[in-house]
Formats: sequence, structure tokens, C-alpha cells
Amino acid sequence: MNLHIIALFKFNENYLMEAVELFQNLVKETRKEEGCLQYDLIEDKDNKGTFFLIELWESVDHHNRHNGQDHLLDFRKDASKMMESSTEVYKGFKIY
Repeated sequence: MNLHIIALFKFNENYLMEAVELFQNLVKETRKEEGCLQYDLIEDKDNKGTFFLIELWESVDHHNRHNGQDHLLDFRKDASKMMESSTEVYKGFKIY
């Protein structure tokens, strides 16, 4: 069963250019992963510094493998210094 994820990030406005660069690398590398069906970066239109990752994974196992990838671990380490708050992550399965 496909796993849907929405991850919400809030970056300090002083780091927006750096954040976008980090996200670009993360998205590029993640889209190459087996089981990644969608991985899109969205910027909130009303809240500067707020980004969403819209993810679709073939399975929970594929997502679990993603969590151990170097490009994700590097992103988490580098982004944590620039964020205003902790990442919010919502995971679920399509009902209809």
C-alpha cells in the first residue's frame, strides 16, 4: 500500500536561499530512490519560509530505507540550524 506523507518546515527568513539549495539537493537525490513515486517541494504562498514536502512512497519499507539515506541525514543536520521550529510530519494511507 502506498504511503502518503506531508512534511512541514518553517525556516528563519534569513536562511531562505540556503534552505532552497538544501531542498533542491534533497529532492534531486530522493527522486532517484527506489520506491519514490513523488517528492515535491512546495513553498507556502502566504508564509515566507514555510515549505511542504509532498511525498508518495510505494510502501512503508521504501520510506524506511529513505530515512537512512545520507542525503536525508545531511539535510536534517544542515537544516536544523536554520529552522524556526521542529518539522511536522503527517503520514497516512489513501482512503478514497
